Order: sequence, then structure tokens, then C-alpha cells
Amino acid sequence: MTMITLALSKGRIFDETLPLLKAAGIEIGEDPEQSRKLIIATSRPDVRVVLVRAADVPTYVQYGGADLGVTGLDTLVEHGGAGLYQPLDLQIARCRMSVAVRADFDYASAVRQGSRLSVATKYTKIARDHFADKGVHVDVIKLYGSMELAPLTGLADAIVDLVSTGGTLRANGLVEVEEIMRISARLVVNQAALKLKREALRSLIDALAPAPLQLSP
Repeated sequence: MTMITLALSKGRIFDETLPLLKAAGIEIGEDPEQSRKLIIATSRPDVRVVLVRAADVPTYVQYGGADLGVTGLDTLVEHGGAGLYQPLDLQIARCRMSVAVRADFDYASAVRQGSRLSVATKYTKIARDHFADKGVHVDVIKLYGSMELAPLTGLADAIVDLVSTGGTLRANGLVEVEEIMRISARLVVNQAALKLKREALRSLIDALAPAPLQLSP
């Protein structure tokens, strides 16, 4: 029996992946919120799930700790995607990556005048690339959470972060001034596993796909 290992992270991506797996005939054996297990069996003896941090999903798949995984495009861009085959946009966990500032900050003028902006984010690669493309000089400050505090305390002029409804921004007096990219969850596959476990992975990928796929990387 060829074992397939799927890397998932807890939270929204996990919750929204469950219906896709169920439609493919796979049900998770335990609720990860109620269990301390990091490797979870499924209703299929040849498929197991490993629970890892969201930022680690591409790394586990790239280096063979998992055969495939589900990760947000934001995480994938930050990781770089090296060594990963990306056959599917699963169209789940949708949101957007945006620039936000205090409501009283004139972002358009600052950009037009060539001001050097300080930008707080945990998505440092995405932020640097975005502002480099615009020809805007920035000092990037890496934070891991509570991004909205950075402009409010004077730590940064702007933030780059994921936005879903925009409710958190509004509640903290911030406004979304620029969308960088649309985000959704992607299926990523280890390229070596795709060769060694081709038939087993093909059937699973086809079951998750909206249409038949060509699997040549």
C-alpha cells in the first residue's frame, strides 16, 4: 500500500478543506481542536494528515515530510515555491493582500512625492516586491501579529496584511488603500512524490480538481 501524507494547518484552511476531502471520499478521523495528535488517520488507510503551522506547509512538502499540502497563496509566495508542483487553485480561504494606513494618512501623496515609507508586515517578500515594482522606497518592519497597532503607535506608516471583510481595519481606524493580490488556497505537491507515487496522487488530485488535469510538472 502506498501511503499518501497530506499537510494541513489548523484554522480556516483546514475547515474549508474538509468538504473537499469529503467529496473525494476522505474523512478526517479526529477533530484537531480536540486532539493533541499531530498525525491523524483518515477514512482511507492509504491517506494520513499531518498538522503543521501554516507557514511550514510548503517546507514539509518541498522536503518530503508530506507528499502534498494545502497552503495559501500568501504563504506560497513568501516561501518561494521552489521544488513544488502547484496543480490546483482550490478556490477556498479567499481573501486579499492589501496595504492599509491610518484614516488620516495621505498615502497617495506620500507615494507620489517619493516619501520613504515604513511598512509593518509578516509578509516581507510580498511587501518588498510590491513597493519595488512601484518604485517606492520602504523600510520593512517584520511583525508576527496585531499589525493594526503599528500605524496607531507610530511604529509604521502602513501595513501589508491579509484582509477579508475589512472589519478589523475599520474597528481600529485604518483604511485599505491598495490591493496587492487576491489570495486563495492552493494544492502543492512534492515533485519527487509525483513521480514515485504518480497513480495514487493522480487519483487524489483528480478527485479534488474541478476538471481533469495534466500532471506533468
